[in-house]
Amino acid sequence: MHKKTIAQLVAGLRSGEFTSIELTRACLERIRRLDSKLNAFITVSEEQALAAAQAADSARAVGQGGALTGIPIAHKDIFCTRGVKTTCGSRMLDNFIAPYDAHVVERLKAAGAVMVGKTNMDEFAMGSSNETSFFGPVRNPWVDTAVPGGSSGGSAAAVAARLVPAATGTDTGGSIRQPAALCGISGLKPTYGRVSRYGMIAFASSLDQGGPMARTVEDLAWLIEAMAGFDPRDSTCVERPVPRYAAGIDAPLTGLTIGLPKEYFGEGLSPAVGDLIQAAIDVLHRLGAQIKEISLPNSRLAVPVYYVIAPAEASSNLSRYDGARYGYRCSQPRDLEDMYERTRSEGFGAEVKRRIMVGTYVLSAGYYDAYYLKAQQVRRMIRDDFIRAFEEVDVIMGPTAPTAAFDLGEKTSDPVQMYLSDIYTIAVNLAGLPALSIPTGFAAGRPVGLQLIGNFFAEERLLNVGHRYQQETDWHARIPPGYE
Repeated sequence: MHKKTIAQLVAGLRSGEFTSIELTRACLERIRRLDSKLNAFITVSEEQALAAAQAADSARAVGQGGALTGIPIAHKDIFCTRGVKTTCGSRMLDNFIAPYDAHVVERLKAAGAVMVGKTNMDEFAMGSSNETSFFGPVRNPWVDTAVPGGSSGGSAAAVAARLVPAATGTDTGGSIRQPAALCGISGLKPTYGRVSRYGMIAFASSLDQGGPMARTVEDLAWLIEAMAGFDPRDSTCVERPVPRYAAGIDAPLTGLTIGLPKEYFGEGLSPAVGDLIQAAIDVLHRLGAQIKEISLPNSRLAVPVYYVIAPAEASSNLSRYDGARYGYRCSQPRDLEDMYERTRSEGFGAEVKRRIMVGTYVLSAGYYDAYYLKAQQVRRMIRDDFIRAFEEVDVIMGPTAPTAAFDLGEKTSDPVQMYLSDIYTIAVNLAGLPALSIPTGFAAGRPVGLQLIGNFFAEERLLNVGHRYQQETDWHARIPPGYE
């Protein structure tokens, strides 16, 4: 059963080939047997999962239930889940049990999905390798000495190793797409505001967006249709009808124009990755798409802009973790100031503290105009580049990451090199656009991802292009050795 896609599992449940209880037990058994090699899960919620699976089988027996009724999934441990620990990969929240469900969790639960656990992640979603987690690094199922990408590395590794059919992730600067690329799965970052952020623990509020991770684009279409929708509890959530995303994924690509930014194919791109992207371009051209070179001249500024804006917002969002209300508190504080200082210094890891300090600095008097305000102005220029490009093309295409997965520990001593892992993904978040990463081959045995970027709320088009590509290739069907 672990080799089936969501679409195949739904068909099997409907036909009575197997039950949700059987499917959920199979996932839990694979997690017990294989996750010690990956460290993809922080919490496995076996009791709740089996109860939900039993309820799903009962609903199906009387002709009820949603589109995903009985399908096991995992949630990134940044989404609040009622009665189940939500840590955000941090010591600060190691003892936090949320009293409510995030909107994404509510929506998937309403669609009938069965949560089997919470996946490991970079601490507070700050990282590109899943090495900053308080619970230890996640390993890439393709090469166990390599990183899975971050911050949604646990979700990516769990899906790639077929521990679960799908998982949720969040994307602040590439944290769905980059790990999807490095682990050889599919991941969708929706338009900002398409999916509610209610109950998703905040990193950088103007950039964060939840989305699905699965083996195939078709599966992503099922998931995003369940996840998307207006939520009045999130003031940035857009009140807009949710399309039937799976309905149009088989449409022909004739007449489609794909833009190739010249800035994405220059210095810094691995030649092996570049060759695979060129092969993908050839496939889409054969399917009827027209290819056009474009320019995104300000994309080179995306990384420095992001690392001003994101830490600034993080320094504000993370100020609530002070030991006073919930989460970690230092032992035997001398006074209130000592409690604040020691709680935050002991509860946060090095990368989180680095970003809080940078963010506090750029927001401070005397530096706000020089750094934060200037970064916001350049952010608008980056967004305008995309708007102009979409006057000429329907979809923008390029690599998801400049290289395949790098080794554990390879970049931990050089934050700048680590940050450059997201050089092709960050601009999408700054602009608020949707983007998709799909597998497109291997470089030295490690997966490589193809990124498709769409105009605002053009998820349907991205899913269509990605699905047609996957109908012509089988990269998404490859299984890591040892996880067959």
